[in-house]
Parts: sequence; C-alpha cells; structure tokens
Amino acid sequence: MDTPRFGVPERLAQRMTMAEQHEYLRARLSRRRVLRGGAATAGTRRGAAGRCGVRRRRQAGAATSPKPGAATVDGTLVAPFGRHLAFGADPRTQMRISWQVPFAVRTPYVRIGTSPLDLTRRVEAEVRHLHTPSLSDELPAVDQFYLHAAVDGLRPGVTYYYGVGHADRDPAEPRHFASVGTFRTAPDRPGKFVFTAFGDQGVSYDALANDQLILGQNPSFHLHAGDLCYADTTGHGKKSDLYDARVWDSFLAQTDSVAASVPWMVTTGNHDMEAWYSPDGYGGQLARWSLPGNGPDPRKAPGVYSFVYGNVGVLALDANDVSYEMPANKGYTDGAQTRWLNRELGRLRNRPGIDFLVVFFHHCAYSTTSAHASDGGVRDAWVPLFDKHQVDLVVNGHNHVYERTDALRGGKAARRVPVGGSADAVRDGIVYVTAGGAGAKLYEFPVPDSYEGHVKDLDEVKTYHWTEDGEKNRDGADWSRVRYTGFSFLAVEVEPGPRPRLTVTALAESGERVDRFEVTRPRRQ
Repeated sequence: MDTPRFGVPERLAQRMTMAEQHEYLRARLSRRRVLRGGAATAGTRRGAAGRCGVRRRRQAGAATSPKPGAATVDGTLVAPFGRHLAFGADPRTQMRISWQVPFAVRTPYVRIGTSPLDLTRRVEAEVRHLHTPSLSDELPAVDQFYLHAAVDGLRPGVTYYYGVGHADRDPAEPRHFASVGTFRTAPDRPGKFVFTAFGDQGVSYDALANDQLILGQNPSFHLHAGDLCYADTTGHGKKSDLYDARVWDSFLAQTDSVAASVPWMVTTGNHDMEAWYSPDGYGGQLARWSLPGNGPDPRKAPGVYSFVYGNVGVLALDANDVSYEMPANKGYTDGAQTRWLNRELGRLRNRPGIDFLVVFFHHCAYSTTSAHASDGGVRDAWVPLFDKHQVDLVVNGHNHVYERTDALRGGKAARRVPVGGSADAVRDGIVYVTAGGAGAKLYEFPVPDSYEGHVKDLDEVKTYHWTEDGEKNRDGADWSRVRYTGFSFLAVEVEPGPRPRLTVTALAESGERVDRFEVTRPRRQ
C-alpha cells in the first residue's frame, strides 16, 4: 500500500514541497467530507478538546454540529499545564510566558511580582486555538488552546514570581500557591553563567531524565536545536507517517518542570514542519511558541531570531531553508534568512561587550553518523559566513548522538582539539557540536565511539555529505574528534573578563562526563 495511515503518500511526498503537501492534505479532507456526507464534522464532534485527546460525549439536547471547543466546563476545574518560557528580543527586560489549557477559558492572564505573596501585576494573555481535524480513522479531531503573555518592562537581573490563570482561576489564591513559578531576567552587566543545549528530544523516559539533569545545572537558558516532540514521526512523508497532535500535550507536560523556570529557546527541525496547518508547515509552531520575533520574518520563519545574554550573542536558524537532504522547505525564505544571518553576525560581532557568538540549528554541518551525516546545503550557505564573522560555537541536532569536531576553518581541520583541549575562533577556527542525544531513538557511527575515558582516535572516518541533487557524496573526515552513542546534553559555562572563556561539557544521561573543551577569545587590550 502506498497510502499511509496519515499524511502524504511516499511516492508523492518525495517530490512535494511543504506547500504542496499542505494543499494535498486540505484537498484530501475536503474529499472526505463529500464522500462521508459530513463525517469529518462528526469526527470533530467526537474528537478531543485539548489535553491528551480527551473525547467529548454527546449530551442530551446538545447541538448536532458544535463548534470545536464548544464544550461547557466549570472554569474553576480547568488547570493550566505545559508552561514554557522564552526570552523576548531583550532578555534583560522581556519574558514570554506560554501555557496550555485542556478547554477554552475566559480571560486568561498572568500574575507577576517580585514576591510569591505579591503577584500584583496582571498581564492579559493571547489565546491561540489550534484545530487538527480527524484525517484518519485511527485519530480523533483535536482542539488545543495555547495561551501566551508578553511581559515587558522588567528589571535586569531580578527574580520574578508568576502564576498563570483565567477568569475562574486566580493564581494568586492560596490554594494555587504550589503552581507559582519563577524566572530571572538577564543581568545588565556580563557575569559568569551557564546555558545548556540539545536537540531531538521527543517524549520518553530518556528525554525526561535529560530534562532533570539540565535543571540541576541551574542554567540561565536552554537551547533546543529542533525536532521537539515528534508528533510527525518521520519528518518527510514516509509510508509510516502518523501525525498525532496530542503528542504535543505530552511533550509540554514533560518539559514543564524545566521550561517553567528556564527560558526554552527552540528552533525548527524537519519533524517540526507540520503540513496541515500552513503551506510552510509552521502554523503549529506559531500557535505553540512565542519567540523573540526579531528575525527576517517572524510570521514566516518563527525559528529564526537572535538575543544577547551577558557577553554572548545567540542566533537561532532554520536549516530546513537550506537543506539538501530534506528539501521540502528549501528556499522558502527566498534567501532572506541567509542575508539576515550575514547582517546579524556582523552587527553582533561589532557590538561592544559581546565576546562570543553561538549559533544553533538542526541539520548538521559536520557529522559522521550512518543516518544523516552532514548536510552540504548548510555548508554551502552558512559555513562561509560563520568563518567570516568568527563564530565561536555551532550547535546542531538531527543526528541522535553526541559528536564534536576539531577546530575547523573552511571545512578543514585547522587545530586538533582533544578531550580537555581548547580552541580560539580567531586563531584556530570553529568547533561544531552535534548534540542530538536528547531522548529520541539513538543512531550509530560507522566507527567506534571515542570519548573521555574511552578515547579511540582515528586519522579518518569514512562518511558522506548530502549534495544539491539529493545524493550522498562519499568523503573522509579527519575532524571527528569525539563520538558518543548515548543520551546526552551540553552544559556551557561562560566566563567574562580580560580573557573570556566558554567551558563546554557534554554530560551523559547517567551524569558521566563524556567530553570537555574550552573556547577562548584573544585577550582584551
């Protein structure tokens, strides 16, 4: 059979853009409505109105075709869940607070203050209702309600307390005290801090375990390099495609324990393109996330933005735009993202007080796994800009392992960086890290692992990179310095001063250290 349980048949998807897949799904639902005489509407009536796809039962006297989310529920019993924070464009003064409710509520809002007993400031929230129809017999229709409050005018370096609620549930009431969260704004002046990073998480025990280890690092923010929850199980239209919107409920509930206090800065992977919602596949992301919105087009490319924390400039990119391996969204910004990247790297590199530039995105510029390896599209479009502006650290996902390069310049190893070594982007080149072991099923290397305490250095690893015609070009890599097949994440300690330094550590799910290296900058004059 060529028709999957859900989604676009493989023979079509392999040559379809995201926009064409979107049109196919919309047309398919329209045909189902005609053939089944309104069965899609009935499916909506049967479907979920929120968390975990809880089914609504018809009540006596109910309308035969209620609108999505029309169920009447006592608002005092509707508990928020799935909180996740993100910085605004200025992390010193702006925070975006997002959460989810299982049913529609009246007048959602955030209460905020500098004491848990004094949540006096109230900020109204925006409701983003996302409807996913029943596109297969196995899946119900789902209505999800995502709430977003933009909190501005905060003071730098201050810990704030907040509670999320709505007209029938005031988070300041004593009975809801346990649900009050906290966050801390970025400081006015550079100081020592830690941030964490990974990609390819999903919903699993290992994903949850990584989250708790991250919380133990007390990070100022976390970078997620795409492939967030895997509601779309293949990411590019295979026979086994099964898009289940309810997985997002599980994912956001899983990350709440961390993302409710640590800004969770995400970008888009191939599994985050969801063709039903919009022609570019990002309608779902726009409903679920509030991000800085200072990229070339925040409505078209929500996962492209930048922010500054202390002495570090961070840039998030969407590699779906340039990928040779998975071209469903290739070129969707018409080059606007790459032009913005060049301008933004130049602006940040020349901004006083910024020492380090960190870039994160999904598809790997340099990796040797047997699964995806390296994407030539990323290399062609962006690596020359990274070299030009002396980017200090590049973090990727996509390959579900940990792998780290030597210092590279122009795609060639310019300085060997063993475990415990160091590199200077000005003198030596850029270190690229694949941190794709966040919780999704692990991949393999074609050669043995090599990591702290188990070093097995090789002069060359036989691998490949994807070319513009979608083929694998075989080559050898002399830059694959550390390889670890296991669940893991990055913890990066930032130290300002006359000789600023990034200390980058890779930690396994067990807490064992598998890699450590330093990135330095020339001594300030």
